[in-house]
Amino acid sequence: MEGLQPGHPLADARALVPGLRTAPADPNGQRAALATLADWCVRYTPSVTLDGDDGLLLDVTGCAHLFGGEDALLADLARRLSRALIAAKASIADTPAAAWAIARFGNASVVPPEGAKAMLAPLPTAALRLPAATVEQLHRLGLRRIGDLLPLPRAPLVARFGETLTLRLDQLLGRAEEPLALRRPVIPWRTRLAFAEPIARREDIDAAVRRLLDDLSEMLEKAHRGARAVELLCCRVDGAAQIVAIGTAQPSRDAGHLARLFAEKLDAVDPGFGIEAMIVEAIGTDAMAPDQIGFAGETGDRGTLAPLIDRLRNRLGERSVFRVTPVASHIPERAIAIVPALSPSREESWPDGVARPVRLLPCPEPIDATAAVPDAPPSDFCWRSIDHRVVKAEGPERIAPEWWRGPDNAHTRDYYRLEDESGRRFWVYRAIPNTAGEPTRWYVHGLFA
Repeated sequence: MEGLQPGHPLADARALVPGLRTAPADPNGQRAALATLADWCVRYTPSVTLDGDDGLLLDVTGCAHLFGGEDALLADLARRLSRALIAAKASIADTPAAAWAIARFGNASVVPPEGAKAMLAPLPTAALRLPAATVEQLHRLGLRRIGDLLPLPRAPLVARFGETLTLRLDQLLGRAEEPLALRRPVIPWRTRLAFAEPIARREDIDAAVRRLLDDLSEMLEKAHRGARAVELLCCRVDGAAQIVAIGTAQPSRDAGHLARLFAEKLDAVDPGFGIEAMIVEAIGTDAMAPDQIGFAGETGDRGTLAPLIDRLRNRLGERSVFRVTPVASHIPERAIAIVPALSPSREESWPDGVARPVRLLPCPEPIDATAAVPDAPPSDFCWRSIDHRVVKAEGPERIAPEWWRGPDNAHTRDYYRLEDESGRRFWVYRAIPNTAGEPTRWYVHGLFA
């Protein structure tokens, strides 16, 4: 544009364009803005991939008819980008390589299949996405345009320039596949809503979300699936995109319940000058049997804890709501596991008649303890630089090591329940020495209520 190229000296650029406006480069900010624009482009197709630091590739196969055809889709895209003050060139072709070449080196918008070769032939060889050294070597041989390469035999080209050149030619003409690394996986459970006029009021956003969730719920019900994770994508008129995500503890296709979960997070959505499209995707689903409906129309899962747990998880964080389940191990730090709140119960059960502290430390902490005799409970101990005088003691409870786990678990432990003068209760143990002369070590492992 205006004869300027990347890497042009600033003085030469200002000589070519006297009114040129400049700003410091911000590569990280540009990449973030491009990623946001890629999310915004899913309003046209879910298949979007980044193309370097300054381009996007959209696979609009099967999507163009939703916008009135390829020409209408491209015109709509160009109009919206221009309205957002984003300068862009775009093209639609049968292959990603052809679309890339025309958009960056040509002037056409939509490349007809029957005229692709004629439109690509005049383009420079740089449009093949070849290394700069290969392009320079082709120029020295007088091969400056794609049309100069098309009639040449392939074997000499491969022998002189390697297989990259012929591969790019095949990708350009559709003879070789070119896989795209999509920014977001294509989700089959997806609903989209475009607005004739941008919306910004919270009431309109809530109504649109509910309508999208109703459609999504119907899709999931037909497929006997339930949503575990759902994302809402809001496409603004300025080219920005905002994503709101929720999760469920159990598969759900209750549109009302999902709408209540979204309602708690929609306050964070900034509509800016208006939202012109909204997309809801169930990015995680599980198999779900049809609901049993009662005579009054209610489903059978209304009395479960799942709705409450979902609201707590989405408000406090996914890892903030859990439950503790027993594990088949006598070692205290291995006898429990943290699992999701509604995960299936394990076969193990909690041991009967065994006192355990309310709070178990992540790792046993060493203490300095004094005992009258080696096998007696300590009469006092120092933990975290604080002295504690023991007034009551219970124990010992002996726990043998799990020898199959290796030498790190080789000590037998004698556990005691201790109470100090202030009424605080501790769970401490003595690591029984395995060899003569090995010092006795004491540890605090938990705190009682």
